[in-house]
Amino acid sequence: MEAAIEAQELTKTYPPAVTALDGLSLSVEAGTIFGLLGPNGAGKSTTVRVLSTLSRADSGSARVAGIDVVADPVRVRHAIGVVGQKHGSDPEATGRENMVLQGEFYGITGRDLSRRVAASLERFGLSDAADRRVRTYSGGMQRRLDIAMGLLHRPQVLFLDEPTTGLDPEARVEMWREIERLAGEELMTILLTTHYLEEADRLASKLAIIDRGHVVVEGAPSQLKSDLNGDTIQIELAEAHDAGARVALERVPEIDRVRLDGRTLRARAHDGGAAIPAVLAALEAHGVKAMSVTLARPSLDEVYLRYAGRAFSQAQTEPEEVAA
Repeated sequence: MEAAIEAQELTKTYPPAVTALDGLSLSVEAGTIFGLLGPNGAGKSTTVRVLSTLSRADSGSARVAGIDVVADPVRVRHAIGVVGQKHGSDPEATGRENMVLQGEFYGITGRDLSRRVAASLERFGLSDAADRRVRTYSGGMQRRLDIAMGLLHRPQVLFLDEPTTGLDPEARVEMWREIERLAGEELMTILLTTHYLEEADRLASKLAIIDRGHVVVEGAPSQLKSDLNGDTIQIELAEAHDAGARVALERVPEIDRVRLDGRTLRARAHDGGAAIPAVLAALEAHGVKAMSVTLARPSLDEVYLRYAGRAFSQAQTEPEEVAA
C-alpha cells in the first residue's frame, strides 16, 4: 500500500547534548493506525513534532501525505491534523467558539463552517455542551473536543500524541472506541503515540517500539508477540536482586532468556506449564524463596524486554533525558 508517512534516518539533538532522535526510520501505510510505543522521553513526541513541521530534524528526511516536510511545510500542515499532549482549546471560550476559530484558521467560512462545526459537535457527543465554556468540560470531553478540532478541516493524516494521558479508565476506553471508529469509518491514517501497552495492543494495526530515539522493532502487535515462541514464566521472589535466582534458572534445560528485575524474575519456556516444577525445584535447591508464579502468553511488555533489553516498567521510571 501507499505510504502516508515516511521517515528516513531522522536525528534531533537538544542542547547541551541530548539526543532525542537517533536515526529513526518508519513507514506508515495509508488508512491504518500506526502506533509509536515507548516510555516517556523515548522521542515519540519529538517524532510527531518533526513530522508535523513544528520542529526540524538535524538530519534525515520525512514525507507526510507525499509532501516533504522541509520543502513544503505549509502544504503538510493543510494535509494533517494534530492533537498534542496538552489541550489545544481556549478554556475561556465555548466549545463552539473553539471549533469556529479552528475552521477559520484553515480558511473555512460561512455556511460550510457552520455545517462542519455542528456535525463535528454532534459526532463527538458535544452538542449539548457546545455553548458552555471549555473549562467546565470533563477531561474526556476536552479530549474529544481536541480531536474534533483536529479533524474539522478533514485532514488526510491525524497525529494523536498520547491522546489518553490523564484520562480515567472509563474515558480512556471511550476514546479508544472513537479512535477505532475514525480508522474504520473514515479510512484515515492515524499515527498514535502512547506509553500504554494495552492501548498500543488494542488500537495499532502496526507499531514501532521506540527506545532512546530509535526504532528497536516494528510490526503488527500479534506478529511481534507470536515471534516470542513459548510462554513467559514470572516469579515474584521474597527478596529483591537475589543473585542465586538467576543462577538457579539458567541451569534448568527448559528455560532461557532469564531476567531479574528487583523481586521479579522472568524467563521463557517452550512449555511453561511443564517447566514450572523444575523451576521451583531449582530455586528451592539454591535457597531462593518464591512468593508467587505466573504463567502467561507473550505480551508487548515481553516484546519490549527482548528488543530494548530492559522491562518497560523499568524504562518508565528512568529519568527523562529530554522533554520529548
